[in-house]
Amino acid sequence: MKLRNCVSGGWLAQCSFFAAIIIGTAVYVPAGYSQGQDRAPQYFPADIQYGAQIFATQCTPCHGVNGDQIPGVNFRAGQFKRVISDNDLRLTVTNGVPGTGMLPFTFGASELTGIVAYLRNMNSFNARGMMIGDASHGRALFEGAGNCTGCHAVNGKGPRLAPDLGDIGTLRTADLIQRTLVDPAGTILPANRPVRAVTKDGKVISGRRLNEDTYSVQLIDEQEHLTSLSKADLREYAVLKTTTMPSYKDKFSAQELADLAAYLLSLKGVK
Repeated sequence: MKLRNCVSGGWLAQCSFFAAIIIGTAVYVPAGYSQGQDRAPQYFPADIQYGAQIFATQCTPCHGVNGDQIPGVNFRAGQFKRVISDNDLRLTVTNGVPGTGMLPFTFGASELTGIVAYLRNMNSFNARGMMIGDASHGRALFEGAGNCTGCHAVNGKGPRLAPDLGDIGTLRTADLIQRTLVDPAGTILPANRPVRAVTKDGKVISGRRLNEDTYSVQLIDEQEHLTSLSKADLREYAVLKTTTMPSYKDKFSAQELADLAAYLLSLKGVK
């Protein structure tokens, strides 16, 4: 029997909190950007700001606040010794420069995105308008008013109703995290959409999809039970086009959103 595609319905109200921003171990790259391209088509404000914070703590001791303390290098003026493309910047930061004081840094993808974005926009960045997030207060919001721990685990501690966010700070850029907090429906990735299945005897099963192939689908249902379904046994099967993650645009202030984003960016897995 041909399965009927249905796109209505929902599951676990306010539960699929950050499913919109997690998909395996993939790392977000700005649309239209390719490795061979000199520069990304756009640098997002949240990434620039995140990069400014990293630069201030990690780079200013050698490069100075204005990025002009190394002879032949002036970041604010766009002057580099060995860099042409954004990928050159990433490689220089990651590998260092042998024979110089430039040591390698073990930054994650989101941190590298921030550093590159800041260096490319250092001449026009206004630090006075920067809103610094407080990660400790963000954690309090995550565990309290945001009700995130009702669905999400962090490094294996918590429920499995939605993805574990323990390494979200390495998987997602500052910009994507901030956009997801205010517009989850606009940022959800297809692989993270919840599913709804109806068996031939009328039983409805909804949950978070873990794996799917031509003949079967595996998911965690609303009771956190691992379930494997044969598509041949289903009357209906749908990947829902909506997300149950709420928008925090009107729930949290701009500072609280910055705090929550700062906490999420601090989650970089168990070391």
